[in-house]
Amino acid sequence: MTRVVLGSASPARRRILTAAGVAPLVLVSDVDEDALLDRLTGAAPEDVVVTLAQAKADAVLSRLLSDPQWRETAADALVLTCDSMLLFDGALAGKPHTADVAIERWKRMRGRSGHLLTGHTVTRLSDGAVTGAATGTVSTEIRFSDVSDAVIEAYAASGEPLEVAGAFTLDGLGGWLLDGIDGDPSSVIGISLPLVRRLADQVGVSVTDLWHGGGAA
Repeated sequence: MTRVVLGSASPARRRILTAAGVAPLVLVSDVDEDALLDRLTGAAPEDVVVTLAQAKADAVLSRLLSDPQWRETAADALVLTCDSMLLFDGALAGKPHTADVAIERWKRMRGRSGHLLTGHTVTRLSDGAVTGAATGTVSTEIRFSDVSDAVIEAYAASGEPLEVAGAFTLDGLGGWLLDGIDGDPSSVIGISLPLVRRLADQVGVSVTDLWHGGGAA
């Protein structure tokens, strides 16, 4: 059976896949995203998120293909990696990391809209070698509520927005602070099921073969 390897520490991404019938094996990459972003200054937003996702894929593939403990997994695997950033006022924003930055961003975003971009890579491994790869990006419009300073400060104090792209979530406390979205909700949470299905098709894997399997629970 083809094992699905999720190259992400995101619990939200794992939850999406698990709810969709796939129990992925999680293998976290060690990519320095901030350093890579510094080298991508001036690149198109869509290229930035795909490049970050590809860097994560490269790191995961290196471990799978070089470490003997992963030999069995690398014999038949589908590796998924993603990266999300918010495009707002013509600039990309990732994780705020601090409450002060999250508050400053929310005071600019409230009552307005932005686009969450999520870059994806899907890589097929067969017999310990890469036999196919595909990439893509999903853009979803996010409509932020016009919330008060007190609500913004309470949200930042919760800690939730500090380590998520764009300083918000759809499936957590942040869901109270959004007026709506236009696009794929699974992409906003972290991984686009429709796009992964299409990319998997490109590398010769049907998602129906992954349902209720694809890795260790």
